[in-house]
Amino acid sequence: MKKFNWQNIRLVLILGVMVFLYSFSAVRNSNRALKNVAISFEGEKENLFITHEIVNNLLIQNFGGTLRIKKDEVDLKSLETALNKHELIEKGEIFSTIDGSLNASVKQKTPIVRYVSGNTMYYLDSKGTKMPLSENFSARVPIVVGNIDENKKANYVDLFNEIAKDNFLKKNITGVEILPSGSVILTNRNYDYKIIFGKPIYVEKKLKNYKAFFYHAIKDTLIKNYKEVNVMFTEQVVCKK
Repeated sequence: MKKFNWQNIRLVLILGVMVFLYSFSAVRNSNRALKNVAISFEGEKENLFITHEIVNNLLIQNFGGTLRIKKDEVDLKSLETALNKHELIEKGEIFSTIDGSLNASVKQKTPIVRYVSGNTMYYLDSKGTKMPLSENFSARVPIVVGNIDENKKANYVDLFNEIAKDNFLKKNITGVEILPSGSVILTNRNYDYKIIFGKPIYVEKKLKNYKAFFYHAIKDTLIKNYKEVNVMFTEQVVCKK
């Protein structure tokens, strides 16, 4: 008669107990109701276009109006889709924890200009996507007027982005006028002269020339007498008094 291998039997019993405990824990965890929703904003910006309350309400709407729902009934992918469809959210991520918390990480869109035409007003973000105005915060960005040709929109967005990412230009440039010809006139914060920019091409070079002019001209009291600063020609800046 063969002898029992007690070591193997003990190993099988241990594995059986582990499988039972794991299954029991998994069942309890799946039946656990959501305890709370934790919402965080990427970068924790002070100036939020979209608030914790708005995100929380958006999630509750997708839960059928209540948070009293089992963890295994939560469709994380559909929640992320709902967040990413919001016009003020660039990216939303959802994940749950073992203790029953639902975590939502939100990155809001960042406006670079504000477009105004009659009663039509909206922001454009860095990708040229429209953003509605927010009741919670008003961004201090250049005001754009005139018609943006959709076929050449990328060129204008490139100009807007170059202004937005430069600390000096972001503070100095307050307005962008797009003429019927497609040419651009910029206005600045501290002086009355117009910046004749021309078509939105050679954007970096033209803006670099304007900055060089400004840093030099600011030392000259005559800068207050200028009516136009023309940067259309990439090799020179032409001023009119």
